Amino acid sequence: MEIRKVGSQPSGKGPSEYFTGTVRIDPLIEAAEPARVAGASVTFEPGARTAWHTHPLGQTLIVTSGKGWVQRWGGQIEEISPGDVVWFPPGEKHWHGASPTTAMVHIAIQERLNGKAVEWMEKVSDDQYQMQ
Repeated sequence: MEIRKVGSQPSGKGPSEYFTGTVRIDPLIEAAEPARVAGASVTFEPGARTAWHTHPLGQTLIVTSGKGWVQRWGGQIEEISPGDVVWFPPGEKHWHGASPTTAMVHIAIQERLNGKAVEWMEKVSDDQYQMQ
């Protein structure tokens, strides 16, 4: 058994090559081999968002506060709220983040395949980041 006490893992800033705006990442889960699961609480300030990306084994988001947006490639932007659970299947190109006016926090859970949990792509443009 392992207990990670609150505050024992430092918060990190979302790297600018993968995020637009102010994003804080608080690690939650980083299972040791042979387990593959990883998870974090991610805080997006208003207007902040991920770049387009995929996950080799999919990703689950659990919204804990605020208002956010998610979009899969070729789909419409959809609003997400506290209590909503979002599943992106393996390989589905998508992005997620806060709405333009309200911050959003979600827990992101994904698994590593051959040591890799995410494939980052191009940033979401300001034109793409608008409710259609």
